[in-house]
Amino acid sequence: MCIAAFIWQAHPLYPLLLLQNRDEYYNRPTKALAWWDVDGCEILGGRDEVAGGTWLACSRQGRVAFLTNVLELHHLSGAKTRGDLPLLFLKSTKSPMEFADQLLTNADQYNGFNLIVADIATKSMVYISNRPKGEPIHIQQVSPGLHVLSNAKLDSPWPKIPYTIISFTQKNTQVQGILPLLLPVFTLQALRLRKSVRQMLNKYGKNEVNVKEMIEKLMKDKVKADKSKLPGICALDMEFNLSSIFVEMDTPQGICGTRSTAALTIRASGEVSFCDKYLEKGAWFEKTINYHIQNETSDFSEVI
Repeated sequence: MCIAAFIWQAHPLYPLLLLQNRDEYYNRPTKALAWWDVDGCEILGGRDEVAGGTWLACSRQGRVAFLTNVLELHHLSGAKTRGDLPLLFLKSTKSPMEFADQLLTNADQYNGFNLIVADIATKSMVYISNRPKGEPIHIQQVSPGLHVLSNAKLDSPWPKIPYTIISFTQKNTQVQGILPLLLPVFTLQALRLRKSVRQMLNKYGKNEVNVKEMIEKLMKDKVKADKSKLPGICALDMEFNLSSIFVEMDTPQGICGTRSTAALTIRASGEVSFCDKYLEKGAWFEKTINYHIQNETSDFSEVI
C-alpha cells in the first residue's frame, strides 16, 4: 500500500509539490534515493533491488512518474514488474498522453496499478490505471489542483465507490479481489490526508512551504480510523492497521509498513528538491538532492 498527495499547477511557487509514503515489507531490499542510469537516461529516485523498478522518480528533463499498486488476492502469473512503468516513461520522449496511449496495448500484462506521469515543461499530467480488471485501461488528464492517490482510484469519493469494481462475495465463496473490500479504508485514509494537506497549504498561503514540517505532521500521521467507521468486511485488525496514513503492521510474511516518505518540489524557476526519509536496518535516515531542470529556456510557471 502507498499513498500520495500532490498539488499540480495550482500554487504560485510550485508547479508540482508531491508527498508520498511507500509501504512495503521491511525485509525487501531497497536502494536509497540516488541518481542512476537507465539506458543512458539519468533518473533520480529510490530503487527496488528485487525487481529493479521504482515507485517515484524524476529526470533531469523535468519528467516525473509515481506509482501505487492495486491490491488483489490473485496476481497474474509471470506479470511484468509494475516498478518498470515509471522508468519507461522517464526514459522516453513521448508526451504523458502519448505514453498512456502506448500502454493500451500491454497494460493487461501487469498486475493492478495506478500510475501518474507528468512533464513539467509542457504542464501535462496524466493518470493511468489498468483496473477494474477486464475493462479498458483508464486514462485521465489530471486537472490543476490538490489530488490524493492511494490504492483506490485517483480522488476516489466515499461512500459512493461501487463495491462491484472487482466482483466478490462475502461468505463461503471464492473471493476474486481484495480492493473492493478495502476501498472504504483507503478512501477514509485519503480523505484525512487531503484535509490535512489543504489545511497546511492554507496556513502557508502563497508563501514557501516547509516541506520537512509537512512530512512530519502529515505523512507520519499514525492516527487510525474509528473502528465504528470501518466497513467490517475483512479482518478488523487489518482494516484498522491500514486506515492510518503512516502504516505499521505485523504479517505472517514479516513487518510491513511505511518504508519511506518522499517530498518532491519543483519550483517555477525549474529548481527541483527531492527529500527522502527512509528506513534502513531499523533506523531512519534522511537524504535530499537538489538540481535544476536542464531545459532552462522553458517557463515552468503557471498563472494563478
